[in-house]
Amino acid sequence: MYDIPNTNRDAAVESNEVKFKCTDCQVYYGDTHAIKDVSCDLRDRTVTAFIGPSGCGKSTFLRCLNRMNDTIDVARVQGSFLLDGEDIYDKKVDPVQLRAKVGMVFQKPNPFPKSIYDNVAYGPRIHGLAKNKAELDDIVEKALRRGAIWNEVKDRLDAPGTGLSGGQQQRLCIARAVATEPEVLLMDEPCSALDPIATSQVEELIDELRENFSVVIVTHSMQQAARVSQKTAFFHLGNLVEFGDTNQIFTNPQDSRTESYITGRIG
Repeated sequence: MYDIPNTNRDAAVESNEVKFKCTDCQVYYGDTHAIKDVSCDLRDRTVTAFIGPSGCGKSTFLRCLNRMNDTIDVARVQGSFLLDGEDIYDKKVDPVQLRAKVGMVFQKPNPFPKSIYDNVAYGPRIHGLAKNKAELDDIVEKALRRGAIWNEVKDRLDAPGTGLSGGQQQRLCIARAVATEPEVLLMDEPCSALDPIATSQVEELIDELRENFSVVIVTHSMQQAARVSQKTAFFHLGNLVEFGDTNQIFTNPQDSRTESYITGRIG
């Protein structure tokens, strides 16, 4: 094994409380069995990284956690997904309300064609989180501060979000995602379209966000997983091969397939 230094800070912040309990999860795209018998517990105030080769099921499983697979006609999800003990696939659950609690940041920055202010205010407005303009202003400022971009945009909130740099756009999208006070934040390769400096800024932000949220990140970068996460899940061919503490996964994996991926023999 080669050593990947784990620089994730102060793992003691990690919570023992299970936020998401996923049991016997299956996903089918038509006749294709994309996710097979996956069970795992995702903890509160913890960054969990999903790693594995392209097409192994990382993003498919991530999208189960806020029912984004509902938007794909041929997708079929089975199994149990409990958020704080409640089944998110229960017919009584409104997917729109669920996605306010389980926010998502995508691979490519996707700000709305609106002002910086309106990008962040969009979610709080549709969910009725502010009684008046002053409250909405406070929510927007708090979210932009959490997104570590307030000082860069506070004097141009009326400017279009699409006019920001790539790294700023991604931090704006993170601010937009946290504006509805979600409990879980999903990130699907949030740094893959960013340069190294912007990537470093987003990684620092992820470490700060875990003080308040459960964060789940899909990444192709093992170094990034080692830097930002406390828990790591290795997926291969639709199976969850190994799940455990990040340091253990990278330095002493229990499955030969994990070791082969970590050392570059597969993937």
